[in-house]
Amino acid sequence: MVFFTLRLIGHPSVANWNLSRLLGWLMDGGARVIFLLAGAHLAIKVVHIFVSKLGVLIRPSDGTPAAEMEREKRAQTISAILRNFTTVAIAVVTGLMLLHELGVDTTPILTSLGVVGVALGFGAQQLVGDLIAGFFHIFENQIRVGDVAIINGTGGQVQEIRLRTTVLRGLDGTVHIFRNGAINSLSNMTKDFSYFVLDLGVAYKEDTDRVCEVVREVAAGMQSDAAFASFILEPVEILGVDNFGESAVVIKLRIKTLPIKQFDVGREFRRRLKYALEAKGIEIPFPHQTVYFGDASKPFRVDINSPAPSQAAARPV
Repeated sequence: MVFFTLRLIGHPSVANWNLSRLLGWLMDGGARVIFLLAGAHLAIKVVHIFVSKLGVLIRPSDGTPAAEMEREKRAQTISAILRNFTTVAIAVVTGLMLLHELGVDTTPILTSLGVVGVALGFGAQQLVGDLIAGFFHIFENQIRVGDVAIINGTGGQVQEIRLRTTVLRGLDGTVHIFRNGAINSLSNMTKDFSYFVLDLGVAYKEDTDRVCEVVREVAAGMQSDAAFASFILEPVEILGVDNFGESAVVIKLRIKTLPIKQFDVGREFRRRLKYALEAKGIEIPFPHQTVYFGDASKPFRVDINSPAPSQAAARPV
């Protein structure tokens, strides 16, 4: 295939070749080409296996489940980058060696690549900036594959981290792609641990200390539940009365969880807390208004009188 392509474009390295010479080359150089391709394929497979085992070289900061999750995410991110980089490097080197076996002088090609590299350095500064920013994102362990992050005001789960771009997938399935050099703000919601934060509103008539006791009971019940015990790292932290709203006293609280598990813990905690507050007779208010006229303007008096019997009898049916 390569021979006929070079022959078609009139390359001087194959201009004087005939069928017998081609068969002779296949017996000699062809074997080297096959060996070269097989070696490249084997090298890629070995490198991929080695990279997939890279996670054992990354040690967790401690023996907690959160540290183990952090180790796995970092290993997955670095492995993906190394897998792509090594595959491209082996493919380029193999391609140059194949051209040399075919008798093509690779010196002009390497020279052209050097000129292209210099041109890219001047004309593709944005691309170079993206690559440098991507390197620092990975080197500084800012985000990893699997994290939930907010990038430039857009939230989602990190699907891929490349040297040039970072890919998020939103809750509705939308894929968002950001150039690493254009990332101005980055918030990682799942690094090391997460918090489920709740602003709990109760009626003004309720005893806030009693409400806090109910909250602690519900949180303790979840910690003793095998389905959620491994997700919750610490007992509920009640920060106190945070605000006086229009129709509710707002109590702020939070629960420390494993990364990404704050959403599961939060949904179940809300469900259990609603039932617990209803069982205790504690009102969860809804917005309402009381109209007050003041002393200067007295309220209107409204009398509702039933119609007289004669009027009711005269009314047509």
